[in-house]
Amino acid sequence: MPFLFEKSKKDEGKALKVKSSVQKLLRRREAGIETSEVRTAKRKTLALPSILTPYRAPSNALPKPTPVNLRRFAETPLVRRAINVLKDRISSLDWQVRLKRGFSASEVADVRERMRALRLSLEEPNASDSFRTLMEQVLEDALVGGFGAIEMELTGDPKKPFDLWAVDGATIEINPKWDGEQESIRYAQTTGLSGTNSQVFLRDDQLIYVRMNPRSHTPFGLGPLEVAFETVNTFLAAHRFAGNLASNAVVQYALWLNETTPVEHERLIRWWQDEIEGTGRVPLLSTEQKPEVLRFASGTDADLRLNWQEFLIRMVANAFSLPPMLLGLEREVNRTTAAEQTDEAFRSAVVPLAKLLAEHLTRDLFAKKLGWREFEFVFNELDAPDELTELQVQTQLLAAGVLTVDEVRSMRGLAPLPVAETSEIA
Repeated sequence: MPFLFEKSKKDEGKALKVKSSVQKLLRRREAGIETSEVRTAKRKTLALPSILTPYRAPSNALPKPTPVNLRRFAETPLVRRAINVLKDRISSLDWQVRLKRGFSASEVADVRERMRALRLSLEEPNASDSFRTLMEQVLEDALVGGFGAIEMELTGDPKKPFDLWAVDGATIEINPKWDGEQESIRYAQTTGLSGTNSQVFLRDDQLIYVRMNPRSHTPFGLGPLEVAFETVNTFLAAHRFAGNLASNAVVQYALWLNETTPVEHERLIRWWQDEIEGTGRVPLLSTEQKPEVLRFASGTDADLRLNWQEFLIRMVANAFSLPPMLLGLEREVNRTTAAEQTDEAFRSAVVPLAKLLAEHLTRDLFAKKLGWREFEFVFNELDAPDELTELQVQTQLLAAGVLTVDEVRSMRGLAPLPVAETSEIA
């Protein structure tokens, strides 16, 4: 019996040691220590937890910023001006396809042919669009609702490897449980059709989804018009009231007749409506007492609420990161402040959106779709909107030896000089 007891004690001790060793090994594996296996990183936090408890907007925020209302508001003069300032400026920028930093032309195979193919595919994205018309559609949706979308498909032609189409971003649904795999379904377009055609499923490498103001609690972006929606709604109401007031659609006076019987009152109303109103005749009244005109408003600019409308225009400009000057408010603007405000608008509104679009084309189209990670899409002249200032900076950097001639030519979208000409310049 003692032997058996001692043996069981030893076995129990060995079992405890084995258990402890296994636990330590598991902990080390979870921490990634001393493991020779290649593991895929797994996320521990929950993506988009607020979807389970969505935020409820106050009931008095009417009308709601639905895609239909957003697009209707985008057709008003004030918002259209703000959208066109950004959309037209970006879509008309010069652009180029170039090698990324860290890559040289000698290291990349067929660099000239591939860059030429990328350029051609972007200049002619599909049978009906040009680069500008395609980008205008995407930028419009991004500014209106933060949901610019582009479908991309391979053609199999090495000279024109892909085609691009603008997609209505309001019809795109996002899978919040996307696992990060390229072949997994990440998007779905709601077509409005019945049956099996009600949704079109798209992989991550089939759609470019441009989100403005990305946030962690929602998979959707936030467009400037969504931010200014309530302000635009208030401005339209104030503008409509001022228009009715200025066009005499709102009655501002009344005619008071003292000691008039109801019968005489009704006869006067019928006579005025049938004989005087709208005819331009001079009304003649024969009464014992002189009628008195009572004015309800003075009819000045204060009644039009012009200062209130000006404040609302400033709020819309703030939502689009634009100076009010570009939306028609030119008060207290001189030559110096106008130039400063124009530069600020370019740096704060045009440059961020242009770089966001360029990064999507580089990452989603070149890298994910084609696998050509050596190339990038860039807009030229983003650093300095003034051509003369940019020229002076590049000349000084060239003279100081910071940049070479080929680097400056690349910044301006030009091809490198031949070897013979480069040696002559040196």
